[in-house]
This record gives sequence, structure tokens and C-alpha cells, in this order.
Amino acid sequence: MTEKIQTPTPRDAFELLMAGNQRFVAGTPEHPNQDAVRRTETAPSQNPFAVLFGCSDSRLAAEIIFDRGLGDLFVVRTAGHVAGTEVLGSIEFGAAVLNAPLVVVLGHDSCGAVAAACSALENGQTPGGFVRDVVERVTPSVLAARAAGRESAEEILAEHIEHTVDLLLERSRILAERVADGRLGVVGLSYRLADGSAQLVAARGLDVPVPTAS
Repeated sequence: MTEKIQTPTPRDAFELLMAGNQRFVAGTPEHPNQDAVRRTETAPSQNPFAVLFGCSDSRLAAEIIFDRGLGDLFVVRTAGHVAGTEVLGSIEFGAAVLNAPLVVVLGHDSCGAVAAACSALENGQTPGGFVRDVVERVTPSVLAARAAGRESAEEILAEHIEHTVDLLLERSRILAERVADGRLGVVGLSYRLADGSAQLVAARGLDVPVPTAS
């Protein structure tokens, strides 16, 4: 099935993305834009409706969990969704050059990078090699969560997702300006591995209610 997507607003893009996740959770995926027609249509150019910046975890295959297809999502992934300059440049490309109206930061429960950062703070042991850099970039989120009395794994994850959302807007003038003038929304989603649902934990430039943690 090939699904035509007109130029969406940030709210349209968010609703489109979440509708796909609801289908995935319900076990009724439509697999849109995954046929030969769509392959031919997208060969000359791309027009994704969202930039998805997520954790590299093998269980977070973006097009599957949001039931999308070719040309729908501009995907950037790193362990623990940590953002360096290459990530910022890639996200800016998706938002400013490809004109995607939505940027999504996607984290998940049982994240190894978050667990490693918590462990490093507790026992002082950090991984070797470049994995250390990943853990060190997650550590400020863990410290901020604990300073605010947010001690559970779910609360720490939400803090890290929200911290990443704010980091993108603090470091990228391009993204911040597009949010300010209404052309871009940036949201943070927390994915639950067991049931496949993506829960909203942060929103910038998008008038959608963020559930309060119980």
C-alpha cells in the first residue's frame, strides 16, 4: 500500500506517527509505503515527515514500531541516543534541508547506556574504549534525575529523554528557530519493550498534553 502524505504540520506529523504505533501495539499494522510503487516514487528524492533520533538498540526498528515505510522517516540512531556534532548535523539536515516538521527523540526501558551510567555512578567503574564516552554523555541526565528526587528507572529514562530534547534545541540554532516560528515540533518518546507502546514524555513547539508520571 502506498500512502500519499501531503505537507504535514508538526501536529499532523505527530498524530501520523502515533497512529502507526497504535497499529503496531494492536497487532494490526498496515505496512504503508513498502511496495514497489513507493520504491519507485522515492528513488529521485525524499520527503520524510519526521526525523527520528533514537537509541541504536536492536529492538527499536523505527519503521516497524511506528508502522511506516520507505521515505517516511529520516532516522538517526546512537547508543543511548547521545548527541554529538554528527548527530546534530544529521538532524538539522532532516529538519532544515528535507523540511521534516517533526523531530522525535526515542528512548526505551532497559536501556544499556542508561544502566551503565547508573552503575558507573554507584560503583565508580566505567566501560573502556569509546563506550566510556557514551556513558559519560548519559551521566548528566542520571545526576539531574537524582537531584530532583527521581530515582526509579522509568523516571531516570524520562529525564534522559527530556534532557536530550532540550540539548538539541540548546545546541542547534537552526532547530530552535524552526520551533520558535512554528515550523517544527520536537518531542521525546519513551518506548516500552514489552508492549511496544511509545509514551510521550516531552514536547517543544507542539501543543500536546504530556502525561504526568504517576
